[in-house]
Amino acid sequence: MNVISGFAATHGDSYQLNTTTLLRHSARTYPEQEIVFRDAEGTWNRYTYADAYTRVQRGAHLLRALGVDAGDVVGILDWNSRRHFELYWAIPGLGAVMLQMNLRLATEDLGYVAAHSGASVVLVDESLLSVAEAIAPHAPGVRMWVVMSDRPSAEISTSLPNVCHYEDLLAAASPTYDWPVIDERSAYSACYTTGTTGRPKGVYYSHRGIYLHTMAQASALGMCAQDSVMMITPMFHAQSWGLPQSAVYSAARIVLPGAYAAGEVGMLVDAMIAEDVTVANGAPAIFGPMLGYLEKLDPKPDFSRARLLSGSTEPAMSLMRGFYELTGADIIHGYGATETTPTAVLNRGIKFSLRGKLSDDEYWNLKRCQGLPMNGVDIRIVDADGNEVPHDGTSQGEILLRGPWITESYHGRDDTSDGFIDGYWRSGDVGTISPNGYLKLTDRLKDVIKSGGEWISSIDMENAIVGHPRVAEAAVVGVAHPKWQERPVALVVTVDGEPLLIEEIHALLADSFAKWQLPDTVFYVDALPRTSVGKLDKKQLRLDYARTYSAAL
Repeated sequence: MNVISGFAATHGDSYQLNTTTLLRHSARTYPEQEIVFRDAEGTWNRYTYADAYTRVQRGAHLLRALGVDAGDVVGILDWNSRRHFELYWAIPGLGAVMLQMNLRLATEDLGYVAAHSGASVVLVDESLLSVAEAIAPHAPGVRMWVVMSDRPSAEISTSLPNVCHYEDLLAAASPTYDWPVIDERSAYSACYTTGTTGRPKGVYYSHRGIYLHTMAQASALGMCAQDSVMMITPMFHAQSWGLPQSAVYSAARIVLPGAYAAGEVGMLVDAMIAEDVTVANGAPAIFGPMLGYLEKLDPKPDFSRARLLSGSTEPAMSLMRGFYELTGADIIHGYGATETTPTAVLNRGIKFSLRGKLSDDEYWNLKRCQGLPMNGVDIRIVDADGNEVPHDGTSQGEILLRGPWITESYHGRDDTSDGFIDGYWRSGDVGTISPNGYLKLTDRLKDVIKSGGEWISSIDMENAIVGHPRVAEAAVVGVAHPKWQERPVALVVTVDGEPLLIEEIHALLADSFAKWQLPDTVFYVDALPRTSVGKLDKKQLRLDYARTYSAAL
């Protein structure tokens, strides 16, 4: 990137963008604002921003007493808890790096993350002691394990070496802390990717990047102090999509559900109703069951102020319309990755220039797009030769991104240069951009189906199939074909376990796909394989069904 210097400014550019400033400001201007949290016993409690800020300052003293200094890496093994939230501020406030330890990673990979990052201290919730004990042999560099629990230390037993008790140390710490000024380019936190091949790759977010991402996201979601923000997405991965910081920046009420199982959607919905939640995040895999729970409620709650940020995979049209028609909630499709901090694109509402010009069907079709880039993010769509393709809504190419919160490299890795080009991060996703600027994801490069020299979008096909009321889940993969290179195979899970006629599947796809694109084969299965982070394991499906067309002419 060519950078030129202009006339000298007189602004306070020496004032560093430190994340602790966000909490300090909201605690002094909205000290009475509530933070609602669910403890290990499942009981809901509440305290204030002022209370939280005091505990954050005590936490900073606690960490310093354990020898944590600027540049050190401190890991967290915890759920969406009060303590986890407090550590989001205490660790980076020292100039140390908050290592997000993804509980969905395999033991060996989680140990690799701790070792590769150089973590010296790890704080672990009591309920996750078995996880910590399993990874400890893989992370010999960890010199101190800090157990977090509401129970007294005398009641806690573990085989971990060099253990201390968080709440005991916190109670003895000073309630005020004189925060240092940190170079805004310093790492605030680290998150490791969860790819299905190779070791996890480390992305280290700067204070500056987090600060700018926070402001852009809060603006894009229209967040303010009248909002009530619930973190459903795990705080141990990709900043819980930036909601903890954006909520604090907006001085909104915060709702922390703690540890919960995948089937506890009732608890989440009940909390959303009780706390008048207006902003929440999650994947279709959890929003789908939540919609099923809502359908059984009478009366239905009014979520007309709710903006539900949906990521991981594209939400099906039936899910978006179902939430809106039932409760008034707006499912907001977001796009990003670990490498993008993570939010890079949002589809909140419709551009002013398009209002009143779209039919109902056109509006909902536009809602299927990932949306518009957040202010500060540049996007390019390029073909296999690196040439930019037209923004016509049909020309497809790989999505490239750059911006102040988009990573430019991976920590301690020299073998990933092909993941970047001309300052842009290569997403590995295929998409289009419409003349109105809306990004639409069509597939992963590795998942796109190449048939007869043309591309078929597995994502669009899957979401169309899920639109059938008897279909619970669907996956579409391309498998080798002796004549057409690849052909699509659909794997379908039905609600009642009974198959549909293939003509019914084709009818669902008829409006969006040409006849030659329709799957020739549909398999009905009891369940679909998923990766450690809950995404469809298409690599496994391609292996399982690789010989489907081997006998074709």
